[in-house]
Amino acid sequence: MNLKMKNRLFVLFALFLSQSAFAQNAEMADTMRSNGKIYVVVAIILIIFAGLITYLVMMDRKITRIEKKLPSKKG
Repeated sequence: MNLKMKNRLFVLFALFLSQSAFAQNAEMADTMRSNGKIYVVVAIILIIFAGLITYLVMMDRKITRIEKKLPSKKG
């Protein structure tokens, strides 16, 4: 069995596992939605994403500031 065949089998196996996991997660999501807890989960996910975006923007500004201080090397 060559490497391409192993990779294809791995991808098919991963897709199969993800589909069965999605079916279970849909049932859990329905339960959380009926209890009203889904909004808490969504709010936490949004807070995490907002924090990550804020962190990345701040890092980009710092890197830009440092790049401007460095002497440029033009060919």
